[in-house]
Amino acid sequence: MAFKHYSVLLKETIENLNIKPDGTYVDGTLGGGGHALEVAKRLSPKGRFFGIDQDDAAIEAAGKRLAAYEDKITLIRSNYCNMKAVLAERGVTKVDGIVLDLGVSSYQLDTLERGFSYKYDTDLDMRMDRRQTLTAKDIVNGYSEMELFRIIRDYGEDQFAKNIAKHIVAARAQKPIETTGELTEIIKAAIPAKMRQNGHPSKKTFQAIRIECNHELDVLKNSLDNMIELLNPGGRICIITFHSLEDRIVKSAFKKQENPCTCPSHFPVCVCGKKSQGTVITRKPILPSEQELEENSRSKSAKLRVFEKNEN
Repeated sequence: MAFKHYSVLLKETIENLNIKPDGTYVDGTLGGGGHALEVAKRLSPKGRFFGIDQDDAAIEAAGKRLAAYEDKITLIRSNYCNMKAVLAERGVTKVDGIVLDLGVSSYQLDTLERGFSYKYDTDLDMRMDRRQTLTAKDIVNGYSEMELFRIIRDYGEDQFAKNIAKHIVAARAQKPIETTGELTEIIKAAIPAKMRQNGHPSKKTFQAIRIECNHELDVLKNSLDNMIELLNPGGRICIITFHSLEDRIVKSAFKKQENPCTCPSHFPVCVCGKKSQGTVITRKPILPSEQELEENSRSKSAKLRVFEKNEN
């Protein structure tokens, strides 16, 4: 299958990056290269672009899509949590803009053997980086009932987490759970029939297992401060999230970077010495337009938040 990924909030992201033609930019979740292409088009011969992705299929597809701009583009197969290190290896210590599009690509969802989607019956995988050993199958068959309950409750926010975990453990006692189809049937059996009308019953559990498999929230939480530190004065970071867990992490990190003071509210002046790193540009997240929602239903939960580094 050709690597395809509709670049969500593309126009809004490019506008908010405030691209300088001679600047240095990074996309930490390169995907099919949609955002990257629009950045590259706006760069002068002096401009530089770095595209990072842990998925080998994304790197290959983006390389073809961006071939016309190869003189100013460097593609790196890695996780964006390593951004600071992989850029330093290439002599880059500061950048003018960073993009993160945290959604699963259409390619990953629609490629059967990747095991991301509950719509197909295929091997339970869900690894974004196929060099990784831990798979969704390992989680489903190896985690304790309490661990499964925790991730489905916390990462899937599913009110039936306890019953789903119980059903998974009971089913795997008979035989290992091998496929997405088997897991979906187990989840359906754990949810009351009248409650299955509110979207697909497997959606939340599949999200939870994918997040756990790829350590998505930990990676995001542990990377944001470093990425903001990478920005030149006036540089911006644009992050697109697709569920409330990611969005809360981004919103909180941006707010803390804008106002890091830990002094008690009754202190007349700040004595903690922590200085603001920048400004939250988006007091409310930017949402997809009606036109975009019509063109791509997968963008309906997308939110864009933007932070700008202080000039001083």
